[in-house]
Amino acid sequence: MSTKVTVTTVINADAKKVWDYYTQPEHITGWNFADPSWHCPSASNDMRVGGKYVARMEAKDGSFGFDFEATYNEVVDGEKLSYTMPDSRQATVAFHKTGNQTEVVVNFDPETENPIEMQKGGWQAILDNFKKYTEAN
Repeated sequence: MSTKVTVTTVINADAKKVWDYYTQPEHITGWNFADPSWHCPSASNDMRVGGKYVARMEAKDGSFGFDFEATYNEVVDGEKLSYTMPDSRQATVAFHKTGNQTEVVVNFDPETENPIEMQKGGWQAILDNFKKYTEAN
């Protein structure tokens, strides 16, 4: 039994903008990477229960890359979503309106190959990149 890992951020934007930027493929490609040496050249997102999310993440030099895939278990428009990854791990993303800001809370099952702190750092870096992208655009 694994313990969920949580990463959070608070974004200076209203909840609708944050939801849209988090879920629309044209925005996902602008923030979905943990390091500036990586990018997300493509993304697709079928926002319904049973729908599939796919985002290509790869090094800009082409040395490595992978498709992050998930299937939605729950979608509550503007509030939360949950999904299952191909290895059966699950994640939930919640959006909380707090005045003119929006808190985003991501809970995920860690995988077993890498240290939890490393995984938490990677997911937090992606979320930090999402915050930077959303506030700048």
